[in-house]
Amino acid sequence: MATASSFASAFAGTNDFSFAGQCLRGSQLPCIVKPKQKKAETGALNTRAETQSEESPVSLNKSKAASLTALEQLKASSANRYTKERSSILVIGLSVHTAPVEMREKLAIPEAEWPRAIGELCSLNHIEEAAVLSTCNRMEIYVVALSWHRGIREVTEWMAKTSGIPLGELRQHLFMLRDNDASQHLFQVASGLDSLVLGEGQILAQVKQVHKVGQGVLGFERNIGGLFKHAITAGKRVRSETNIAAGAVSVSSAAVELAIMKLPKDGIFFAKMLVIGAELIYKPLTEMLNSAAEADVVFTSTASETPLFLKEHAEVLPPVSAKMGGIRLFIDIAVPRNVAVCVSEVNSSRVYNVDDLKEVVDANKEDRQKKALEAQVIIDEELRLFEAWRDSLETVPTIKKLRAYAERIRIAELEKCLSKMGDDVSKKNRKLVDDLSRGIVNKLLHGPMQHLRCDGSDSRTLSETLENMHALERMFSLESDIFVLEQKIRAKIEQAQK
Repeated sequence: MATASSFASAFAGTNDFSFAGQCLRGSQLPCIVKPKQKKAETGALNTRAETQSEESPVSLNKSKAASLTALEQLKASSANRYTKERSSILVIGLSVHTAPVEMREKLAIPEAEWPRAIGELCSLNHIEEAAVLSTCNRMEIYVVALSWHRGIREVTEWMAKTSGIPLGELRQHLFMLRDNDASQHLFQVASGLDSLVLGEGQILAQVKQVHKVGQGVLGFERNIGGLFKHAITAGKRVRSETNIAAGAVSVSSAAVELAIMKLPKDGIFFAKMLVIGAELIYKPLTEMLNSAAEADVVFTSTASETPLFLKEHAEVLPPVSAKMGGIRLFIDIAVPRNVAVCVSEVNSSRVYNVDDLKEVVDANKEDRQKKALEAQVIIDEELRLFEAWRDSLETVPTIKKLRAYAERIRIAELEKCLSKMGDDVSKKNRKLVDDLSRGIVNKLLHGPMQHLRCDGSDSRTLSETLENMHALERMFSLESDIFVLEQKIRAKIEQAQK
């Protein structure tokens, strides 16, 4: 048993909770997007993941023919949007802001299943990279998509399929954000701005865990990995450079406050409390019920995927004292829930879940919004750094190709020179000639390389850098974006045929 004074420390390590009504500016708001009925789409990559899963197997020749057709269509369309726009970062998900706990628990993905989910998402036609952030109060899918609108369609259909929730019903509760808005959302989540209890620290640890689990997982690649890494930096800065966490109420403390609100006056001084955490889910059922029989308030927060308390369990528990109002409180902050809904049908029991914590945290909205504005300044700074870093990735393939092109010429000319000099050239002189050729190449490449930089260290814009990149590709006959995209498409087709 635990008294109220010792309970807060016992709940350390609970999951992320988001507060409703966070005030953000304009497009920064995570809006609920309810798509209209779409017309049939055409284009180079007009394939659907769901069609592949529903159709009967086709012959290899037919698959190859379809693959070639898609590639030929792509090559024939120089203005195709896939070659004009870089891949988009998307977040598609739901949280306590948009969906009730009954829906969130159906979509929850245990940490052990994250790598599998990433693999399934990256097998979709237009998804290159993916990550899963699944906590008590949110389930968010972050992806890098070749086509943002088709990527959204494929991910939402995957979510409906894995959860068993009809797509039409699911869409009513989803939010969908793209590129800068998607990045900003994750930065705010990691900073605790999107938490039910502002500044709550456990969510930063959960974002770190996503990054840690993703290491080495095929599909958790450079863009998504960089996004989470920068979000972690933002979260750390917000906590160290602002007072957002000063005096912050934790999720466990909010649960205690809810209990105080629901208990009779002065009942908190006499109430017996039971905390069921991760360690207790492995105890025998009879032992757990015996402990619950002595408690006036039962708090649950475990990772169990099935309820620990059912109606028949609550019915056999002895009534609590009249001093406690004769009602046993079950405060369940787990997702999926540890206490079944039917327990509330027992007259001597009352059940509260994570959504009921809003009643506690809605009290100090004005103070939370002031703190959020301080933190947003830091988030904006880190967001600019991330966007500059991502912009710099656009020119990396061209830089590599240009260096390789120059190196091939250097090696060829060096071999010609050394062959003319004869076999009696000393090792020292050979090295001098080699170093000379390297120095000449490096000095010649220095100017072009400087004009391919786009990391925020100078005033050059991304459009200027991309113009320089395309000019260099034309001048030196380097591989075009069409070739790079063709390689991505081939990889997707080969993956689908396995």
